[in-house]
Amino acid sequence: MTIVVVVLLLTTVHASSFKVVHSFNSDGKDGYDPVAGLVFDAAGNLYGTTIYGGAYGMGTVFELKRTADGGWAEKILHNFNSNGRDGYNPYANLTFDANGNLYGTTCNGGLYDHGTVFELVPRVGGAWTEKVLHSFNNTDGACTYAGLILDASGNLYGTVYAGGPAGGGAVFELTLTGSDEWTERILHAFNFDEENGGYPEGSLVFDANGDLYGATRDNQSGVVFELVPVGDAHWTYNVAYRFNNKDGSDPDAPPILDAAGNLFGTTYVGGTEGNGTVFELTANGKGGWTEKVLHNFDGKDGVFVYAGLVFDTSGDLYGTAVEGGTYNHGTAYELMPTVAGSWTGKLLHTFNTKDGMYPWATLVRDAAGNLYGTTTGGGEYGYGVVFEITLQD
Repeated sequence: MTIVVVVLLLTTVHASSFKVVHSFNSDGKDGYDPVAGLVFDAAGNLYGTTIYGGAYGMGTVFELKRTADGGWAEKILHNFNSNGRDGYNPYANLTFDANGNLYGTTCNGGLYDHGTVFELVPRVGGAWTEKVLHSFNNTDGACTYAGLILDASGNLYGTVYAGGPAGGGAVFELTLTGSDEWTERILHAFNFDEENGGYPEGSLVFDANGDLYGATRDNQSGVVFELVPVGDAHWTYNVAYRFNNKDGSDPDAPPILDAAGNLFGTTYVGGTEGNGTVFELTANGKGGWTEKVLHNFDGKDGVFVYAGLVFDTSGDLYGTAVEGGTYNHGTAYELMPTVAGSWTGKLLHTFNTKDGMYPWATLVRDAAGNLYGTTTGGGEYGYGVVFEITLQD
């Protein structure tokens, strides 16, 4: 049974302060159009990607490091090459391993021009060396918009948007099998039908049992799926929940889990207003899941909810909407659980072009609870920004 709880967000901005950390430059040399979210290293520096710009116009990997005066300084760690062999157009966020190496994906380029998985290794003196770990060849997938996750053994997991054995994208694993050699295995192939789903844009998440969860569209309204490992060489695919448009449609971001194993996520469109939703999935004890809609966006508080969610230590949820708000350039919002079991919310920021426009990416929190994200446009030069939201009591 689907339980719908409609929560109206406040349409005034309050209880937070907003600051642009970096505006991408009009000459494009430091990259532009940062669609992906950000990741912190242990020292509190930020890392991300831009789809375009850089030395060859093919996109960049960048670092933002705190300066002594409290600002941030940008450094380009990698310019994707004009010949495309190392990939180009990185849409996805980066992932650190335990040794401080960065992993990411590109939608295009590589040996077959269907995208790559790459690694960046820090060197003495501050330089980074890029290596392509895998080039997609369409038969195993084509173009990935999703970031990677690692298991305890250092294996990489991700999704490809299209191609693959059944044509509708795939879930894959990369395992380090030798000295600098990675072997790919397809865990599930999508064929984009109502039962199976297809064209996954988001990354994956592990639960405490080692099961994988993700979301994908289908030829109806989309699904949240589960992959359960069975032995060493097989994974079983299950549809955890199928959306019906009234409760949301097109879940593009991966769900996240709370401590109790409940799943929380967003849908790009659908819901009572058609502008997208925030939802919760709770295991019903019978092998299925019960959905509850926590929020239906009404346009004033956001439209097109592409990004996923992030928890704070109190169990509040934070996210962004690509459009909507006062200037129709996107919003940042917070949802808070109440004692009665419903959720209430507040609008943290509405973007106004000068401070950015179109926030596609999931937010990330630092140790102090501040939120950081990106926009693909706007800012001082119109090429996108990195921003910080400081929460206030």
